[in-house]
Amino acid sequence: MWDERFSEPGWAYGTEPNEFLVSVADRIPPGRVLCLAEGEGRNAVFLAGRGHEVCAVDASRVGLAKARALANQRGVRVETILTDLAEFDIEPGGFTGIVSIFCHLPPVQRAALHERCLRGLAPDGAFVLEGFTPRQLELGTGGPRSRELLMDLATIRQELPGLRYEVARELERSLDEGRYHRGSAAVVQVLAVKGGG
Repeated sequence: MWDERFSEPGWAYGTEPNEFLVSVADRIPPGRVLCLAEGEGRNAVFLAGRGHEVCAVDASRVGLAKARALANQRGVRVETILTDLAEFDIEPGGFTGIVSIFCHLPPVQRAALHERCLRGLAPDGAFVLEGFTPRQLELGTGGPRSRELLMDLATIRQELPGLRYEVARELERSLDEGRYHRGSAAVVQVLAVKGGG
């Protein structure tokens, strides 16, 4: 499905970074940043442009090829890894930032991935997430059509314990991210920091 979507002309979700990520980007310490379900690369390229060493992972070969093309256009380097997130092993303590923008997985896979994210964050590392909440089903402006793939703040806190939550909210906001994210959307936003050690 994702190869098919990313094969369409242009960029499905645009080439500009996610608005929430931009608003909290200065809270991500310098160093290596992991972008989950990165698709066509808009967020990875933005972070690389800020000087981070960025690793973008996705299950779509087509999406990652476009991510590399976008990085070349912008004169930055992004490492890309083609992988199924259910099987992706995150290096313990390897990242100063982990970014999860509209990364929607079945609950068991998501919880396991979040557990690996916790281990993967370096001390003082930042976890940034924006995703659709179940209320998004009523709005129909993008995202999964299956309730089980959506998420809420209480579940995120449960799956990512021990972090210091600096932003933790559910809200409705306007999206303008390419053809597939446009209009009023119900989202959860998180910026959480791992305690120093």
